[in-house]
Amino acid sequence: MKIIACGSVPSIVAPEAYFTGRVLQTPIIEKEAPARLRATMVSFEPGARTHWHTHPLGQTLFVASGAGRAQTWGGPIQEIKAGDVISFAPGEKHWHGGGPKTAMTHMAMQEALEGSHADWLEKVTDEQYGV
Repeated sequence: MKIIACGSVPSIVAPEAYFTGRVLQTPIIEKEAPARLRATMVSFEPGARTHWHTHPLGQTLFVASGAGRAQTWGGPIQEIKAGDVISFAPGEKHWHGGGPKTAMTHMAMQEALEGSHADWLEKVTDEQYGV
């Protein structure tokens, strides 16, 4: 058994290469091979969001607080809120983030395939985000 004490892992400001707006990431766990799980608590300020991206083995989000938005390529923008669980299929192009006027925090869970958890793509434009 391994216990990772609350507060022992620092939060970081998410890189602009993959996010628009202010986003904080707090790593929860990243298992070593042969396990593949990575889980991160991600907090988005209003208007902040990921870039378009995919996950080779899919992704599950659990919205812990607030309200935000998510969208798959070619689909409508979906409103998401605390308590919702969102599941993206392997390779499904998508983005997620805070609402235009609301912050949102979710736990993001995904598995690696050959060491890769995500493939990052282009920015989500303001028009795509819906502002």
